[in-house]
Amino acid sequence: MTRAPISVWAVNASLTALTALLFMASIYVGRGGELLADKFALISETDPDIARLVITEVRLPRALLGLLVGATLGLCGAALQGLLRNPLAEPGLVGASSGAALGAVLVFYFGFAAGTAMLVPVGGVLGALAALGILYLLAGRNPSIVTIILAGVAISAFCGALTSLALNLSPSPYAALEIVFWMLGSLTDRSMAQVWFVLPFMGVGSLLVASTWRALDALALGEDTAATLGFSMRSVTLRAILGTGLAVGAAVSVTGVIGFVGLVVPHLMRPLVGQRPASLLLPSALGGAALVLAADLVVRLPVNGPELKLGVVTALLGAPFFLWLILRARREAP
Repeated sequence: MTRAPISVWAVNASLTALTALLFMASIYVGRGGELLADKFALISETDPDIARLVITEVRLPRALLGLLVGATLGLCGAALQGLLRNPLAEPGLVGASSGAALGAVLVFYFGFAAGTAMLVPVGGVLGALAALGILYLLAGRNPSIVTIILAGVAISAFCGALTSLALNLSPSPYAALEIVFWMLGSLTDRSMAQVWFVLPFMGVGSLLVASTWRALDALALGEDTAATLGFSMRSVTLRAILGTGLAVGAAVSVTGVIGFVGLVVPHLMRPLVGQRPASLLLPSALGGAALVLAADLVVRLPVNGPELKLGVVTALLGAPFFLWLILRARREAP
């Protein structure tokens, strides 16, 4: 009993150090893995204002979004797997991701993004909130876990169909191409204004999800046991779903769809910290941040041609892992 907390703290400390290292690398590593520290120093000697502007308005927003989005996806993925008692659960299950994507796509479709790029995350957040509202209406006041899953799947499918319809009816191939590239997920060309806009949604959402940590441990013993210990399933479910919707919806609204992080990271962390859902939340958040920052470094490796899209890289890493989980579950089934 005395060794588990030390092990968890060691894992968290190691992940914190790794995330900090990757965060600094995100700022100072450019295309082809080129180190930019010397270039920044040279620019600072001639024009310090330009050097500071490049770091604060170009390099820093990308690193901050990688940190925030990865932590959000990892945290929400771990919480949903604990809430639903399903190892294949991930943040997109509640429909917030697809709702946010649809909201942002509609901004592109109607040409509002030409006025200001800030309208894209605004549309994404509104789409995520609309998806959560529909989820609440479909699930009812006292929803079961199965009802929430089915409602989330229905919302995701409907939002995906509307997104495809927007692509189909796009007034020009350039508009359609812009929508497709945005949906592939990326951290490039983001500003501090976008970071400040989504930060409150991510913060409130993450706090709501984290507030369920004691209840998640109780739920591991069953809903009846959790109710006996004084936890309200309605309150726990509402906080987890609303928090996931706000946090993940805000993340998708500014970066596009970055999949599989919330699914993969909790499974990678679970052998290190054990099966308790509460002890998995912080490591999953740190591991998600590290994974997204590392993947964002990978997309910069090609020297020639367009930069890879972050969502493509995470999908290439996550899809085989997802298939492996399914095969393992099939082998372990009685």
